[in-house]
Amino acid sequence: MAETPATPTRAFRLGVAGPVGTGKTSLIGLLCRELADEIEMGVVTNDIYTDEDAQILRAAGVLEIDRIRAVETGACPHTAIRDDVTPNLIAVEDLERDHGPLDLVLVESGGDNLTATFSPALVDAQIFVLDVAGGGDVARKGGPGIARADLLVVNKTDLAPYVEVDVERMLSDASDARDGGPVIGLSRHDQSSVDALTDWVRRMTLAVREGRHTPVDPGPMAPHSHADEDGQVTVHSHGPADAHDPLDVTHGHTHPHEHRPHPLAHERPAV
Repeated sequence: MAETPATPTRAFRLGVAGPVGTGKTSLIGLLCRELADEIEMGVVTNDIYTDEDAQILRAAGVLEIDRIRAVETGACPHTAIRDDVTPNLIAVEDLERDHGPLDLVLVESGGDNLTATFSPALVDAQIFVLDVAGGGDVARKGGPGIARADLLVVNKTDLAPYVEVDVERMLSDASDARDGGPVIGLSRHDQSSVDALTDWVRRMTLAVREGRHTPVDPGPMAPHSHADEDGQVTVHSHGPADAHDPLDVTHGHTHPHEHRPHPLAHERPAV
């Protein structure tokens, strides 16, 4: 008797990360519009205090409303996509249970900085999104997402004339920063660039389904800091593999923190 191909036990989980305002939500909406008729999809969004990105996608009608779930991280966006991915894993698994079998679940990170990347415990592959409005020099500044995400997208290329960015140079810088890894310059008004993106997603979905893709950790974040409303700054770094197993989702956010006043922080006025 001929053996039948094994059925995937879960969906391909694709992360979408990048700085605030680069167009992550619109990119996900674009993928849903282009691909939802041919593959079964779901979306999980991340915001710190709201579910606004999920509401935007639901209002746009890109998928059935219940196929778009929201995670409110309550903390820095990278916390829920790298440090403790449990809330996102629960959201993805609930989505697959309610609407499975799914082919693809898109997980959108909250907007963060150039060092934020997904844990391979959460996603199988990841797209890092920049945009021309953020400056033509951003791509060559590097960082784990730019250098080692599975795909780098330079978004909103149609805006380049208005912000005086040389798109070809930005794409060349991006390719150099990635040692020739895949880079797509994207505008939703340019169908050829949309086709390049959807073709990449189709090919990666098939590679994951056939077991030809192994998730790769782009690397720990660089030391960074976050100021709270009282002017106190938390400075911390995400240690290498010997600090905790990157595939272990049971650990907490336990790395040491140093607190010191931020040099640009001002006292809050008395009220």
